[in-house]
Amino acid sequence: MGSRSMSVDAASRAAQATRVPAATGDGGVADEPVADPVDGSSGPHLHHLLGIDDLGGAAGIEEVMRLTGSFLEVSERRIPKVPALRGKTVASLFYEDSTRTRLSFETAAKRLSADIMSFNVSNSSVRKGESLRDTALTIEAMGVDAIVVRHSSSGAPHRVAGWVEASVVNAGDGWHEHPTQALLDCYTARQRLGSLSGRHVVIVGDVKHSRVARSDMLAFTALGAEVTLVAPPTLLPPSLAGWPARVSHDLDDVLPGADVVYLLRMQRERMSEALIPSLREYTAGYGLTVARSRLMRADAIVMHPGPMNRGVEIAPEVADLPQSTIVDQVRNGVAVRMAVLYLLLGAGLDMVPT
Repeated sequence: MGSRSMSVDAASRAAQATRVPAATGDGGVADEPVADPVDGSSGPHLHHLLGIDDLGGAAGIEEVMRLTGSFLEVSERRIPKVPALRGKTVASLFYEDSTRTRLSFETAAKRLSADIMSFNVSNSSVRKGESLRDTALTIEAMGVDAIVVRHSSSGAPHRVAGWVEASVVNAGDGWHEHPTQALLDCYTARQRLGSLSGRHVVIVGDVKHSRVARSDMLAFTALGAEVTLVAPPTLLPPSLAGWPARVSHDLDDVLPGADVVYLLRMQRERMSEALIPSLREYTAGYGLTVARSRLMRADAIVMHPGPMNRGVEIAPEVADLPQSTIVDQVRNGVAVRMAVLYLLLGAGLDMVPT
């Protein structure tokens, strides 16, 4: 598959060219051409998004943020659709259950006028013993341009990227990463707080099993924030060497200085042993209860990647406070994934070394 590259500024100009498509009477968009994003510049092309590091640091993340703003405006139109990826096909290859991420990617592709190929593991040849490699090659042989992969094994999207020529997006792999979740989290936090430089992000909960925690830590620190991980010792990775974050076991101590309180659910489906005495004791020590939320500053925000376990890591009343961004995160997720798919299939991205 051929690839095209472009400068960061050219990508922004190309996004602007998709912002005013003509609507048709049947709810679609007219066959008006979209400006060619190629400006003759050279540079490495973003072919896959497997982890936050693929974006090359703050400059790459900022470019996704800029494009997200344009596509968020598209999503708010009466006809939320542009022809940016007309003729492209995006396949979703989800080996784990998902509601938000899968629907978000499929909605993003449809709003960019791409065709969707949805793969259902429970009704597929995987049940008959077909390997991940054979499944990926079969899907690619049908003519797809991008494959969105979610898998319970860390590194599975990386393996798929090595087998196929189509672009691969990591939609969550085991305990490893979930880059688009981190991108939408950064965008949402900036909507509320402005610049993230110098902000204090507190990530609370089951860090050990969380791919979101890893990607968020990398993305937030790349944008200048400080990150503190808060969890009991049993819910932290065996080694935090190389992690750009501090660690605390006392949530009450760090809450007054937090700008962002990011709560993680207990990943009980990934646990093979009892790591906490009980959910009741976990909530007592690490849940964002109503009383504990009063320790936060008035302008601090509460985030959660979903699904929430109300009454465990977050009190129902806290989840519904004005400081909560949980619904905003879901809304922004579509625009962020539109930006990612556009960069992979419609534009390209010059990587800026950091």
